[in-house]
Amino acid sequence: MTQVTTRRSGSMTGARVCTIIAFVFAAVAVFFVPVVFGLAAVVLGLVGGFLGDRPLGWYAAAAGVAGGVLGVLLGTLVVNAAS
Repeated sequence: MTQVTTRRSGSMTGARVCTIIAFVFAAVAVFFVPVVFGLAAVVLGLVGGFLGDRPLGWYAAAAGVAGGVLGVLLGTLVVNAAS
């Protein structure tokens, strides 16, 4: 008998899940707790990149940095405008 192994082309890997969550956290970091969510996005993006989701994992890590910085700047503007 011949053993047939199949791999579904649409299956999600752990690296892709980390990358998707990193992009979501980067977007959330713009509005809510940018230091925490931005750092989490960077870590998850790096994990996704090292696990094999290249270059999208690296882009997610960069988006985490951008989301964190943008969130801090936006928060600073809101606090300064209110006072």
